[in-house]
Amino acid sequence: MGPWLDDLIADHPADNVALIDQGGATCTYGALRERVAQAASALQTHGVRPGDRVMLVSENCTSYAIAVFAVCQLKAWICPVNARQSDTELRAIQSHSGARCLLFTASASDQAAAHATTFDAAPLPGLPAGLTITKCATTTPEPVDSQPDQQVAALLYTTGTTSAPKGVMLTHSNVCWNARTSANLRHLTPADLVLAVLPGSHVFGFASTFLAALHAGAQLQFIARFTPAGVLDAFAAGATALPAVPQMYAVILAHLHSTGRPFFAPNLRYTSAGGAPLDPDLKAQTEALTGLPLHNGYGLTETSPGVAATRIETPSADTSVGPPLPGVKVTIDQPDADGAGELIIQSPGVMKGYYKNPNASAAALPQPGTLRSGDLARFDANGALHLVGRLKELIIRSGFNVYPPEVEAMLTRHDDVLQAAVIGRKSGANEEILAFVLTNGGVTETGLKSWLTGRLVSYKHPQHILLVDSYPTAATGKILKHKLITHFADLLEARDQTLQKDPLV
Repeated sequence: MGPWLDDLIADHPADNVALIDQGGATCTYGALRERVAQAASALQTHGVRPGDRVMLVSENCTSYAIAVFAVCQLKAWICPVNARQSDTELRAIQSHSGARCLLFTASASDQAAAHATTFDAAPLPGLPAGLTITKCATTTPEPVDSQPDQQVAALLYTTGTTSAPKGVMLTHSNVCWNARTSANLRHLTPADLVLAVLPGSHVFGFASTFLAALHAGAQLQFIARFTPAGVLDAFAAGATALPAVPQMYAVILAHLHSTGRPFFAPNLRYTSAGGAPLDPDLKAQTEALTGLPLHNGYGLTETSPGVAATRIETPSADTSVGPPLPGVKVTIDQPDADGAGELIIQSPGVMKGYYKNPNASAAALPQPGTLRSGDLARFDANGALHLVGRLKELIIRSGFNVYPPEVEAMLTRHDDVLQAAVIGRKSGANEEILAFVLTNGGVTETGLKSWLTGRLVSYKHPQHILLVDSYPTAATGKILKHKLITHFADLLEARDQTLQKDPLV
């Protein structure tokens, strides 16, 4: 069944460095264990009980790590949320999760500090400096299980602004399995210095970077917000491994091209991409720069997240996501003539279910440990998995999941918006968000974009809001989203041509 999450740091040598903050401050494994125990005691005194949900509004920093382990040590559920999200999104998650209290890494960013002020958070003796907490609300704890494969460790939300956000319940065994598997996949050892630039509120950053590095006894260097210069500085200082989303590599390449900065990464031995489709040209350019394979992988929040990945021993020349990970069984449901169908995943990482959503849980989990992914894929002759599409409408923008219904719901809150239809469109190594909006004529595209500021996290903002008079619809009146691109081809072509002439438009 595996260990408890807080056991991951239990046995590493006390004097070995565990964490490096962006400012350069270090924390050894011995100090980390002491600070976690101190924080857990403070939280317990504050009123956090086993089975409580505790939101952590955070950026990547040592305080984030201490909070995660301290909450889990109490057998409460950690619910990490990106500090870039709006107050509206935070309150939706707070309401749905029934959070006992909220923690904020207030010293790590202006956004985290602003949220802490809004929610009346304050310091607490025993918590790290810069970590603030709200008063405990009157809530009901969830039942506590004595087995790590049943006890929830983390509640990760895949959406935050619709009326029914999905909270993915990951057990201690789920995330510990993924930490071990990810560490083995990358051949991590205590000699490694892993860059944590992926947000710790996202499953890729949480389980596959943060927990994987600490499981291996490696050093983890936090970068609170991605910048190409920050990553390049870390490379120059000796970083050995970078898990990232494809768009980060694209930005690094563009930065090097525009600045003329020489690439220097003397100890770098492993780079990987995940969280979004990997463009073949971007893979080739990155590999030419680093002299290393750019490994690719696939996972879902619902699978903790690892499902498949290319291997160090057999790097892939194409953009497949590699064979299934050890212990993972993948089948293709109802394959078409090309062998493509929906991925059905059996794995030790499959979630316990969606919190307070038994219908969605039943639809996604035909049986415990088995997930209907909603993604379309096929196997090649070598047993590598190729993703070919999505059954869902999920948009992946810069590695972040964006669900069209939540963007549509926010747009239609505007008094002048009658209806909205949101889809994704591939744009280089990324996806852009297109919103086709029916209005009463009282608002412009610029006005809507401005209105969204502060209401949706920036990566959910549509790159293009097109004001339209009607939609392609079925006889029932349902919008035919798959026809939006062709139906509005002239509008989109005109927009694209304008942007080519003047990229600042």
